[in-house]
Amino acid sequence: MSQQKIKSTTVLAVKKDGKIAIAADGQATLGNTVAKKTVRKIRKLQDGKAVVGFAGSTADAFTLMERFEEKLNSFGGNIKRASIELAKEWRTDRYLRKLEAMMIVAGSGEVLIISGTGDVIEPDDDIAAIGSGSMYALSAAIALKKHAANLSAEEIVKESMIVAADICIYTNHNIILETVE
Repeated sequence: MSQQKIKSTTVLAVKKDGKIAIAADGQATLGNTVAKKTVRKIRKLQDGKAVVGFAGSTADAFTLMERFEEKLNSFGGNIKRASIELAKEWRTDRYLRKLEAMMIVAGSGEVLIISGTGDVIEPDDDIAAIGSGSMYALSAAIALKKHAANLSAEEIVKESMIVAADICIYTNHNIILETVE
């Protein structure tokens, strides 16, 4: 019998007018069953100067988040440098290489996606999304940012996450949202 993993989520970040909003749903699934409805997949770091959102295996994500925080502290809060160093270590370290997760990191006016394949992606349009419902949330955020100029980053993220939760069976409406400037 193969071991099932707890997985699936939606994490979205939008930068607009100098403010970054990042949100995630609260659902964790085990196979085709909802295992938990109130998972917190967003964490503030460095006294709120940086925010991390994660998708994938929970234990793996926490390991990576701790490593990212160490890198962030080592590089004086430089988000991009910490992200690059984590991605390099993640790709080359025998233990880290096996971890199954992705992260969005935000702070200091930057939004980045970090993956275990060594990618550090600075997304187009200052919108980043990861997880099973990411394409739904990303599509909604792109449309809202383009056609609803009066909406704030926070409002775009909230409305886009609602759209993803309405469509993706692995995304729920228990949305946790944080902001960073």
